[in-house]
Amino acid sequence: MRSSQFLRNIVKYRALFLMLLLPLSVLIFNNYIPMFGVIVAFKNYNFADGILGSPWQGLENFKYLFQTEDAWVATRNTVLYNLLFIVMTTAIAIFLAIALNELRSTRLSRMFQSVLLFPYFLSFVVVSYLAYAFLGGNGYINKAILEPLGLSSVSWYTEAKDWIFILPLVNLWKNVGYGMVVYLAGIVGIDHEYYEAAVIDGATKWQQIRRITLPLMLPVIIVMVILQVGRIFNADFGLFFQVPLNTGALYPTTNVIDTFVYRSLLISGNVGMSAAAGFYQAVIGLVLVLATNLIVRRVSRENALF
Repeated sequence: MRSSQFLRNIVKYRALFLMLLLPLSVLIFNNYIPMFGVIVAFKNYNFADGILGSPWQGLENFKYLFQTEDAWVATRNTVLYNLLFIVMTTAIAIFLAIALNELRSTRLSRMFQSVLLFPYFLSFVVVSYLAYAFLGGNGYINKAILEPLGLSSVSWYTEAKDWIFILPLVNLWKNVGYGMVVYLAGIVGIDHEYYEAAVIDGATKWQQIRRITLPLMLPVIIVMVILQVGRIFNADFGLFFQVPLNTGALYPTTNVIDTFVYRSLLISGNVGMSAAAGFYQAVIGLVLVLATNLIVRRVSRENALF
């Protein structure tokens, strides 16, 4: 009975199913078939024997990720930076979205949206040159700010401790616009009758934001945070490699799992270790998504992803 109903639905909605073929094919070929390559993480891969012919070596590739102090420093940096990015980007994106929603001038609102979103579309190669223009030895900060004030120039690309603050600021500048647009779309979808009722009851603007806007934005905020938590063991390679210009003196505060694996691959040529790192990040990300969703589900079932 169910199979016949299913076939009738296919015939009835055949145009829609035909439209699904192309995106479904792209999804399968780009996302599922390449998953076969995960077996490289458990092999001593060599190009002569290929993926199937290379000998198995169990968890040896994973051991390399935890044997050196650099690997632990990279893991620590990845987690701490991502936690900071999640908190900063989420909080400021929500603030900007609410502020733009309160602007009465549509023209100004659109202009600010464009200005804040524009950095998101820049590649990190461009961002690295912009950062160098500000932070280089003859950059804007040294020549236009510090020296006129009688202060000595700072060699930003040799001071690792300064990049604890520089990298979060660069990431915020580049990505906050995207989060702002997502949260602004959530605010625009709120029924205006709630605000009209609140005004009739004498609610102030702050009370409207606290009692209406933020609670109704909560499902969007939770989804965005869960997705970011799932990538907490993945770092933006461009941010940590291109922006510091791969400077060795900055490794203590700029080395993350992705850059560590990349540099290790260049030195050793160990493809299996690189695949093991990617598999490790994917598994941990999946576990974190499930755990975060479980916590949200226990607190508020309707706001959970599943």
